[in-house]
Amino acid sequence: MLIAGMLGVLGLVYVGMSGPSATKAQSRRLEGLRERHSKSADVAAQAQLKRILANRETRMDGFAQRFLPNPALLRERIERTGKPWSLGQYLLASVGLAVAVGLVLALKGMPVMLAIALGLFAGVALPHFTVSRLIVRRIAQFNARFPDAIELMVRGLRSGLPISETMGVVATEVPGPISVEFQNVVDKMKIGRTMEAALQEGADRIGTPEFQFFVITLAIQRETGGNLAETLANLADVLRKRAQMKLKIKAMSSESKASAYIVGALPFIVFGLIWFINGDYMQGFFTDTRLMIAGGGGLLWMGIGVAIMAKMVRFEI
Repeated sequence: MLIAGMLGVLGLVYVGMSGPSATKAQSRRLEGLRERHSKSADVAAQAQLKRILANRETRMDGFAQRFLPNPALLRERIERTGKPWSLGQYLLASVGLAVAVGLVLALKGMPVMLAIALGLFAGVALPHFTVSRLIVRRIAQFNARFPDAIELMVRGLRSGLPISETMGVVATEVPGPISVEFQNVVDKMKIGRTMEAALQEGADRIGTPEFQFFVITLAIQRETGGNLAETLANLADVLRKRAQMKLKIKAMSSESKASAYIVGALPFIVFGLIWFINGDYMQGFFTDTRLMIAGGGGLLWMGIGVAIMAKMVRFEI
């Protein structure tokens, strides 16, 4: 553990003292040249958005972007939550959580190295889990109102409004994540982005099949022609039936999910109750090497079992 800690410290020192990557610097220079000399409206709009985002970043955001692995993917995940969080705030929350959990466990009598390991795990896993739950909840809110938004667009198209105006109406009238996402699409179209590019960027950010169906429908209709209002009405009906099928599958698999939750949580509940009754008896799992190995093996097999049960009750529609 000491050797691993020393190697980790040396790695951090090397990363901190080394300059920026030459390959990344060259890519940024080439991208800057392309943005300055390109006559494409899409490239100019994208460059303007990058400048706006760069002006919003703080020094802590730059620090987080340098040291966090894959900051672009992490920023995309944070944007999908709909929260105005930055990379710097995410890094501060992770570090603060890791330090707090490690200190509390160490003060409670847990071995220092184990407290540090659990603190690092909490600092990495809990923010990631929180962001994932917020993304899932926001996507559920989006999908719940998306058929209503499409039907609102259908009524606008039948009354004679163009598709861009109906998107603005949806951004104004439909609350929740739909309003935010459609407003982003409308704003990008105002600064020069094409409707297809703006919608595809929104679909990539949301990451839900329902919105991707909507984007593909508009792209096909623009290429082939036809009655857009009728096409969108059929899409809204398909999305409603898809949501009903999801609810049926959720109801049918709820018993299996409850069994998986009970089986997975029962050992931890028993461990906590015995710890509360006789804490000294359970200290052996943190001091005795044999019990630590046995506990780690039990957690490994439990994790495999829970993963298998979760796979069995997950259905793709």
